[in-house]
Order: sequence, then structure tokens, then C-alpha cells
Amino acid sequence: MAALAGMLQVRGNKVTGSDQNVYPPMSTMLASLGIVVHQGYRAEHLEPTPDCVIVGNAIPRGNAEVETMLERKLLYRSQAEVVKEEFIRGRRSLVVAGTHGKTTTTSIAAWVMDQGGLDPTFLIGGVAQNFGVSFRVTESDYFIIEGDEYDTAYFDKGPKFMHYLPEIAIVNNIEFDHADIYNDLAAVKLAFRRFVNLVPGNGRLIAGWDSANVRDVVASLGQKLFTKVETFGAAADAKWRLTNLDFSGELSKFAVTRAGVEWGSFATPLIGDFNLLNCLAVIVAADTWGISRDVIAAALLSFKNVRRRAEIRGEEGGVTIIDDFAHHPTAVRETLRGLRKRYHERRLVAVFEPRSWSSRLAVFQDDYADAFTAADYVVIAGVFDSQKVSEKGASLDTRKLIADISQQDKPAFALPDAEGIIAHLLPQLRSGDVVAIMSNGGFGGIHEKLLASLKSGTASAADQ
Repeated sequence: MAALAGMLQVRGNKVTGSDQNVYPPMSTMLASLGIVVHQGYRAEHLEPTPDCVIVGNAIPRGNAEVETMLERKLLYRSQAEVVKEEFIRGRRSLVVAGTHGKTTTTSIAAWVMDQGGLDPTFLIGGVAQNFGVSFRVTESDYFIIEGDEYDTAYFDKGPKFMHYLPEIAIVNNIEFDHADIYNDLAAVKLAFRRFVNLVPGNGRLIAGWDSANVRDVVASLGQKLFTKVETFGAAADAKWRLTNLDFSGELSKFAVTRAGVEWGSFATPLIGDFNLLNCLAVIVAADTWGISRDVIAAALLSFKNVRRRAEIRGEEGGVTIIDDFAHHPTAVRETLRGLRKRYHERRLVAVFEPRSWSSRLAVFQDDYADAFTAADYVVIAGVFDSQKVSEKGASLDTRKLIADISQQDKPAFALPDAEGIIAHLLPQLRSGDVVAIMSNGGFGGIHEKLLASLKSGTASAADQ
């Protein structure tokens, strides 16, 4: 929504917005653009009367501005519908979908296509550090967007990615997620089948072949799949394969084969096997759009990642603080595995806040117990806004989770909030530690507060 606000303003529209809680990096981006964000929701925010009200998918009936909008019969649209009609229709669209890696893969794609001279318009669910923004509007024929399977709006319960008119669709992986809107994995797979079925005959489906669920979705369509499929992964039967992975230095290196023939060698600052798969998906897309191998390689090497994806927020007293958006158990596991490979000689402290709907519910209780295997020390925060969780189902039991993690013979603690976690960690941290803080929200400003505490009088504790 914040990125769309910026895109519409660039087009010459006057844009304002309302939100209950805006936090960096989106709040700082909006402020830099001069877009007014009203705190909270009030009927008077719809004065003067807007030409169109764009309703985000987190906004329910009963919201003061929604009720006023309906009573006054104002024109309203979903975010996805506005993007489709204002920016995608008539362009060549690359849509990046999948349970994990969407934001990173979309950011890589935007950078690679930019370096390849395509000058794409793009819309990303995070701030791409190569551009310093999460969106760009150009006059080119190319559009790149992150395709989310979450629902569109209270009046449109279908996935957002159904609006995005893909010429090329990347589906990195499929897992059960968003337990608040999908009943089971079968419902998630159905949504992806419908998405894949949007790709035209002259387009491409780039399918992550290491994911059994992606394979199932492709197989289920059979002869009803009318587009060309390019498979990618480490799997032996993938057309585009990762080989010769090397994480020994500051760069992650890998080679690519195409149909069994060596195609090229690449390097990236990104960590972990999962990010190399993200890179490979973009390599396939870039090749489809005519970008040369040399340009692709140079772009991957110079890619700077996305804000809040294994982002180093600072170092004090020899302690490195890393911010990551991981919240699904697979994302937590792969993030920690990647950090373990990059910082293999250092103690890895994992701090996790259950904040997304799926992470707050008990649906992944057992999966989270295995997600922290790569960490040496684990702290789990209290379930965010726990009172609302009971409306959806049983809550994640953080005490049981800590007990299960402790069975791995490592220290593990459940603490209520950012302040309690900082107070606990300060006397425990020592020079050389890497602290990975994982949440899909602001987490009470824990990153800055922990760095400030380490820098102040308590910093000496880090060296004990």
C-alpha cells in the first residue's frame, strides 16, 4: 500500500492515507515522499472527497473510514485492482509468487532487468537497497511485481496475485501458510493452480522444482497448462540446475547448468541455499527476456539485498545485530541455516517474535521446534496481540516451544517483550556473537534499543 501510494503520487495524483501503526522502512519512505499519513481512522480523513479510496486487505468492515466510504457511496478499489489497471495492463509483466522468497526474488529481478537495460517499473513488498525504494514508475514496457497469495480486500477474498496479468510467472515454492484465510494446504495449492492458469501461451511459468507442492500444481493442470514451463532447482530433473555451491567466503558462489549443459558461473553477497534458488529463478526470467549472461552475472554480484532480509543493523561491543523478516518456520530455518554458513565460527543467537497470523496460531507448533536447529541460543517473545488470537483458534504455546527446543541441548527462553529480552540478553552477549532478530513487524524497536544498550554503560557486559 505504501509503495502504491508513492507510485500514484509519481503519476501526478495527490495521495493521503490512514493507518494505525506505520513503522520503518515504509514510514520513512512515505515521509520522504511528502505523503501525509493520518494516525488512526476517522471519517474526516475522507475530506475533501477523494476521487478513489483504495482499501488495503487488513481493513475490515466496521472501520470508521470504510463505513463512511460506503455510506457516501464513494468510488473504492483494492490495491491489486488499482495496480492492474493503472500500471500493468498493456505492459509485459513478471510476477514473482511462492510462499517464501517473493520480496527478495522480486528485488533481484528488478535489479537484473534494470542492469539489462529494460528500465522496468516495479512494485516490491520491501525496500530494495540497490534502488533505496520499494517502487519505481518508468515509461518502459516492462513491469515487475511481487505476487502475494494473501486475500485482496474485505470485498475481494481472492488472492492478490490473480490481478497481476503475468507474462512470466515465477513460483519459487508452495507451503501451507496464512492459516487465517486458508483451511489447509489443498486450498493453498488451488490458489496457485488458478494463478498459474493465468499465464498466456506466449509466456513462461518458472517453477521451483525442489518443491513437491509446485510439482503437484503443475502436474494437476496437465494438458490444461497452456504455457511453457521452465523448471529450476537443485533437483536432478530440473532443467535449470544449481551446482557447485560454495559458501566459504564473503560471497556465495554457484554454477548453473541448463538441460545438463554448463551454462554459467555466478556469485552473490546473499547467504544461504534458498537465496541461490531465488537468483536462479531470476536468471531464467532474465534469459527469457533476452538479458545476456555477463550482465546477469554482474548484476547478481552487485545486488545489495532488501531491507529486513538478513540486514546487518549494526555492531556494538563485537556483537552483530541482524534484522530479518522471517516468520514462517521454513523461513526461520533457512535464514538461520544461511547465517550459520556465513558466520560458522561465531555463536548464533536467535530472537523470534510470533507476529504473523500463522506464527501466532498453533498450526506450526511442532515445525517451529525444528526451525531453530542452526542457532546456539534461542529467545522466543510473547505471542503478539494474543487476545485476538483466540478468535481464530488455539495459540502458539511458547513455553512448550521452549521446552522442545531445549531438548536440542541449547539454552532457550520465553520472554514477554522487547524490553524483557534486552534485559535478559545484555549480560549474556559477548564479543563475536551474532544476534538474528526475526519478526514481520516492528518488534518494539528492539534492534535500535539493543544496539543502544550495548553502546551505553551496559556494553562492557558484552565482553565478559
